Amino acid sequence: MFELRNVSKEYRGAYAVRDVSFDVRPGEVHALLGENGAGKSTLTKMLAGVVQPSAGEVVIDGKPISFASPLEALNSGIAMVFQETSLVPSLTVAQNIFLGSEKSFNRLRGLYIAAQQFLQAMGFPVDPTQNVGQLGAAQKQMVEIARAVHHNARLIIFDEPTATLTPEEKRHFFNLVRRLTSEGIAIVFISHALEEALSISQRITIMRDGQHVITDATGKFDRDSIIRAMVGRGLSDELYGRRDVSRVRPTRKKVLSVQNLSMGRMVRNTSFSIYAGQVTGIFGLIGSGRTETAKIIAGIVKRNTFHGGEVFLEGRPIRFVVPRPAVNRGIAYITEDRKVEGIFETKTIGGNIFTGALGKGAEPGIIVRPEQVRDLADFWIGKLKIKAINSDARVVELSGGNQQKVVIAKSLVQQPKLVIFDEPTRGVDVGAISDIHAAIGELADAGIAVVVISSYLPEILNVSDRILVAQKGRIVEEFSAGAASEETIMYAAVH
Repeated sequence: MFELRNVSKEYRGAYAVRDVSFDVRPGEVHALLGENGAGKSTLTKMLAGVVQPSAGEVVIDGKPISFASPLEALNSGIAMVFQETSLVPSLTVAQNIFLGSEKSFNRLRGLYIAAQQFLQAMGFPVDPTQNVGQLGAAQKQMVEIARAVHHNARLIIFDEPTATLTPEEKRHFFNLVRRLTSEGIAIVFISHALEEALSISQRITIMRDGQHVITDATGKFDRDSIIRAMVGRGLSDELYGRRDVSRVRPTRKKVLSVQNLSMGRMVRNTSFSIYAGQVTGIFGLIGSGRTETAKIIAGIVKRNTFHGGEVFLEGRPIRFVVPRPAVNRGIAYITEDRKVEGIFETKTIGGNIFTGALGKGAEPGIIVRPEQVRDLADFWIGKLKIKAINSDARVVELSGGNQQKVVIAKSLVQQPKLVIFDEPTRGVDVGAISDIHAAIGELADAGIAVVVISSYLPEILNVSDRILVAQKGRIVEEFSAGAASEETIMYAAVH
């Protein structure tokens, strides 16, 4: 039904995709897998009219066609749900869903009712009257999915659609996918969650370094064979083997103490402590207050003025109302939303990382030499294995996983005492996951206090020395790494 024939896409002399052919059949889920930088998103963006091929052609129903814009592709029946949301933050949820398909005259109340019914039918708990800019990452993803489905496309491309969804929300999403394919709609499913790809797809295509590796029926693959095809070696043990806590010196130096912290209805009298040389994992479902708690500590949002609780950093009380004093005191918060809060897309890799260095007490009127920026960027490119042409490459040109590494480098260059990772491997491939997990372990081994917030249980179990469980704005349970299991953690999160 839809086909790419021998397509290539070149940026500044480097190929993002090179001579790749790819096709989608009616009513199938076709999983497209590969590391970050393998060319998956670029390939599908050519199909969706977002970028134009440097060579090759797009074919629909046997006829070559050229798209000048995503709107032309949408009119031909192709919709794409992007990894980084493309919603209009100043509009409501309902307005975003119907954007591009509005009637000449619209009644707002009718629009909200229609959107409410549509979202409920898909099992997405989102208020249609709320501004999109006020939503969390998971709810934004739900709105993206709802908008694509609403356009009645013949082909829907999902780029990391489940990265921010809870297990229950994922179940609703997969039921939706099965319903769509039963109606003859084709699905392209890009995901780094290999188990999801194996369970939902009929065919799998694997790419590596911008080139096609293999396409075959899903039944001919397993997790290990997919990983070998993606990265050229096995990574299962590296990814989801437990952290070797015997290597960690069991210091009990308390870096952070939180007592009865409160913020509106999102954080409610929560208390916990964070220790040096230790990775503390925090697990909780959407709405559990994990991210809000971290943002209070980092000075991004404010706790209640009265009865807001107390926070102590190395025994001294702190109350940050903006991030800079927190950075100066040694607290780094690495956001879950790298596009909106983590990077300057049009700056270079070096420019982004050096911005992090400037953020910690730079002298007014400082003159920055270009070689300083390059040297700093080259160091972190090597340390975190950032894949780029050079340090002058713009961050917008990087894959999601390499953008995430730039966000991490921008914070680590500040030499923090406490590092809070919020969903550090969201939308990141298996190779980059291994690199990021290794960096987290190295920080703890160096005596730095590390917090990892994640909604993915295997990741929490893999990186943590101790695990805290959040529910309805409070920390409700604590486990040592050796005593925890997926079942015990999930039970604490929902009961």
